[in-house]
Amino acid sequence: MSIPYLAGLPWFLAYMAFGIIALILFMTVYSRLTPHHEWSLIKEGNTAAAYAFSGSTIGFALPLYSAMAHSVSLVDFILWALIAFVVQVATYFFIKLSIRILYKENLSQHITDNHSAYGILVGAISIAVGILNAAAMTY
Repeated sequence: MSIPYLAGLPWFLAYMAFGIIALILFMTVYSRLTPHHEWSLIKEGNTAAAYAFSGSTIGFALPLYSAMAHSVSLVDFILWALIAFVVQVATYFFIKLSIRILYKENLSQHITDNHSAYGILVGAISIAVGILNAAAMTY
């Protein structure tokens, strides 16, 4: 005898597991791709690194949510999660390149030096791109 109101539990667990795995993978890869070391900086109390890393993580979680909510299958969700992953990493490199070209400054150095304004800027742009990315996934 099955319990109908728990029929979707296996799918819930699968989507949740893949979502958490995607989030952990994003955080790990993102922190390795950036020249500054977020985890070390955050442990030292560097707020710029915390703002930037938190915003990037939220910026990834937003389209991950949208992909999960709108996907037609687990494979569809994973593919859209991968797209969100690439977009969010590309956003960091776009910000970094823009600051280097426009202002001749090193974004990673500003974050390492705990210039909170740069961390907030990276975090805010990452969240904004994440919102747009999530909206674009509502096909």
